Order: sequence, then structure tokens, then C-alpha cells
Amino acid sequence: MKLSKMVFLLSAVCAANSANAVSFHGEAGDKWTNLGMSFGANEPGLTFNGNWAHNDNDGDVASLGMGWNIPLGSVLVTLGGKTLYLNPDDNDEGYAVAVGGGAQLPLGEHFTLFGEAYFSPDSLSSGVKQYGEANAGLRWNVNPVFSVDAGYRYLGMEGKDGREDHTLADGGYAGVNFNF
Repeated sequence: MKLSKMVFLLSAVCAANSANAVSFHGEAGDKWTNLGMSFGANEPGLTFNGNWAHNDNDGDVASLGMGWNIPLGSVLVTLGGKTLYLNPDDNDEGYAVAVGGGAQLPLGEHFTLFGEAYFSPDSLSSGVKQYGEANAGLRWNVNPVFSVDAGYRYLGMEGKDGREDHTLADGGYAGVNFNF
């Protein structure tokens, strides 16, 4: 595919998604942080996201993802995938392609229950045997622009060829979201 066609296709996808809201979020747990940005995460249709997670003892993970939000009654279900750059401490860096999804269930006007999980087997990753992440929690929508999260996050990599396993996040967290 020529570069001009790729630029046109990317422009068309972004223009179709331009009406969707942009969200910035940050989370902090015991010894880890996660920063992210998403486009259209809370609306039906195409959604894009990017994240960076860091643990002082176990390394970093950066991801770019894309999904499709499907409304099923009041539940918004997301099916998607992510490409990941894995940089565990004391191990070789690697890459992975993870598939998964999530769901959001509004609990009245001000609260939302949410969860998501993504997994990459050995066949879709390099440098690690497998990668997995899961996130679940409760969001308090203070106003249309600001919300607060409380939840549980797991993010880990199983070592390959006798290398050490790394867990970047495994526990409760508090987070904030800004929606524009």
C-alpha cells in the first residue's frame, strides 16, 4: 500500500472518530503508575487508546490499542487488541500483540462499573512467554469532565527461556480521568 493511501485511510478513520471524546487518565497503585489517553472510549463505534505503565522494580510497558464499542442495552462492550512494547527490568525487551476487551455498566447517573482484560500468548509475543493484564473497578462521574476511579489492576509477563517473571501491577489503585 502506498504511503499516500495509508495517510488517507488513517485520516478518514480519525475524521470519522473526531466527534468522540478524548480522555486522559492516570492511576497509581503500590509501586506502579499507569498513564493513558483514549479516543471514543465511552461511545459506540471505533475507539483508540495508548498507555504507559511503570514499576520501579519490574520495568515498563507501552501500548497502542484499537477496539470497537458495541452497545448491548445499557452495557457498552469493547472488543479489541493492543500492540505492546515490553521492557521488563533485568530481561530482554520485547513486543506483543494482545487481544481482549471490556465492558462498562452505568449504575445510575454518577457511577459506572467497568472491567477489561487482554492476553498475548507465546505465539504473539517476543521476549516473554506470555503477557496478561486485567482491570476492574468503580468510576464516580463527578461531572462530565472529571471522574475518579477505584479498582484493581493486574499487569504481568511470564519469562521465556528460564528468564524471570515480572509483575508490574497487582493490587488496588486510585485514578482520575479528564474527558474533553
